[in-house]
Amino acid sequence: MGSNDVRTGADDQQMRAFTRAVLDDLEGLEKLILEDRFETGIRRIGAEQEMFLIDRANQPAPVAVELLEMLKDDERITTELARFNLEANLTPQVFGGSCLRNIEREAEEVLQKVDDSAAKLGAAVVLTGILPTLRLSHLRLDNMTPKPRYFELNRAATHLRGGAFSIVIKGLDELDITHDNVMLESANTSFQIHFQVGPEEFARLYNLAQAISGPVLAAAVNSPLLFGQRLWNETRVALFQRSIDVRSAAHQRRATPPRVSFGDAWVKSSILEIYKDDIARYRVLFSTGELDENPMKVLAQGGLPELRALRMHTSTVWRWNRACYGTKDGRPHLRIENRILPAGPTLLDEVSNAAFFFGLMAALADEHPRIDKVMEFDDAKNNFFAAARHGLSAQFAWINGEVFTAHDLIVENLLPRAREGLASHGIDAADIDRYLGTIHERVGRHQTGAAWALRSFAKMSDAPVDVRMRSLVSAMHEHEWKGAPVHTWPLARLHRTRDWFPSYRTVGQFMKTELVTVRPGDPVDLAASVMDWRNLRHLPVEDDHGKLVGLITFRSLLRMMAALRDASEPVLVRDVMYKDPLTVTADTPTLPALETMRRENVGCLPVIDDEGGLIGLVTVYDLLEIAEKVLSDFLRADETGTTPSNAPDGPPESRESGEGF
Repeated sequence: MGSNDVRTGADDQQMRAFTRAVLDDLEGLEKLILEDRFETGIRRIGAEQEMFLIDRANQPAPVAVELLEMLKDDERITTELARFNLEANLTPQVFGGSCLRNIEREAEEVLQKVDDSAAKLGAAVVLTGILPTLRLSHLRLDNMTPKPRYFELNRAATHLRGGAFSIVIKGLDELDITHDNVMLESANTSFQIHFQVGPEEFARLYNLAQAISGPVLAAAVNSPLLFGQRLWNETRVALFQRSIDVRSAAHQRRATPPRVSFGDAWVKSSILEIYKDDIARYRVLFSTGELDENPMKVLAQGGLPELRALRMHTSTVWRWNRACYGTKDGRPHLRIENRILPAGPTLLDEVSNAAFFFGLMAALADEHPRIDKVMEFDDAKNNFFAAARHGLSAQFAWINGEVFTAHDLIVENLLPRAREGLASHGIDAADIDRYLGTIHERVGRHQTGAAWALRSFAKMSDAPVDVRMRSLVSAMHEHEWKGAPVHTWPLARLHRTRDWFPSYRTVGQFMKTELVTVRPGDPVDLAASVMDWRNLRHLPVEDDHGKLVGLITFRSLLRMMAALRDASEPVLVRDVMYKDPLTVTADTPTLPALETMRRENVGCLPVIDDEGGLIGLVTVYDLLEIAEKVLSDFLRADETGTTPSNAPDGPPESRESGEGF
């Protein structure tokens, strides 16, 4: 996210000064290009590895700050937005020979180092685009990494937005939520790759990166689940765009593009077009104290400007293919940062995805030096979003409008070309076979990370969502460290003896959310019929806005039977409902909820949010089912003479604070 030297609470004068510095930096960049100061004649690649940290219950572990203190001697490892994420910046490699293998080996070394240190904190590393066990309650500001830049980003973004962020994503299920901060962005982790280019070739290679992003993503999708909902194959794409959408209602009505975007047109001739567009379209979010550089003076003196203001501003505009300026060994260079690839499922899968992208960049640059002349931009954009939604089930409009299935385009057209591209740059033949062979097998078996997760999720349909999610993460972590690519993974299984206890700590983890309700003004006959049809003993009553206003029980209907038979006027739901039922919230621990039901002799507790909205229901039968499952695990363990791995562990104080129930 660029420099951490952020000025918090900058006033109008300071923001104007920063904007002026951005314009000065742009002028400096233009002069660098005109004077042909950039490094050319060499192609380098690189990668950034983002990761989740999980605890022993496979939930997000907010220990990044403590972990970084343990790893402070390794400058490659740095913070991300949330305390349960980290990022590793891998060493750039000259594009050739063993470069891909070198990236994989370094990533493995860094991940092992992080994982070894995390183990001392009761945590571990897992690679996935979106962590299945992540819940909205994890995305509070107290889980934000304590750096001024992140808090200033949140302040500026929510100010521009003028209210909460609205997230609506429709897939097999539908997610419709609002959230009051930018922490939703931290739900995404990526394997971001870099491709160094020269100024004179930037436009055509950037356009090529845009064109191939759809099919590359289709083979790489790994983020189908968010908050228990089955959404896009690569839900990161939809979530990232909406989680940092700072447009006000007025801006959205004017169709102002979001700060996360694929773009709207091909680049015509220069990287300057992208930077100018970023400055013209998007307001600066914050300022920096580093405004003492005059790039034109630095250039006049033979020096090399850092362009800090320009880089900071463009780091707050998240294009899926981003233009980057950097320096190395006293020479400036330009890079295309490809941000489409999710983290995971394994390092081999990640580097294979990168190899596919790099190979296509190398091969198609010669075959189609002007991709913008043979392909419509709208087709490239549609391909990208089709891949994000449907993965390998997508259809693509390719060169000259020819239509392919994802499988046919990748296997018959693109993989052979990627092979040629890697070979033309001297990539070791064994590495080409290993990495592109992984893509070929994955596509042939139609088992991406997303497909594996969705099939596993469906197979475990007899268990509560929380248990299924935690079983998925458990399997991901196990397979990740074995290293076999995702197309070889068996479907995840329920790990009951490991998972039952942590999955029932709070009411929200097992409450029923698919509810049938009635309104206060409905005839009571409707309520009675619904309860009979659905075999229900409790029926929530809500108003037109989803707020809980009452509860009908089987007992209350029985008591009213005589009155109902003798009534001359229609009896309404409001006449028989309990108007002030006992309720709990999703965060209510299970034991207090159970105690409330026992003490008050009730068989049902509606679950509400902070505004009284009905979000779920928990009954005594749900709790009996939990008890049966937990008890059966202990009895099974007793028969074999072993201790269930889901039994509370750790010192007594951790058990007393909720390690199990």
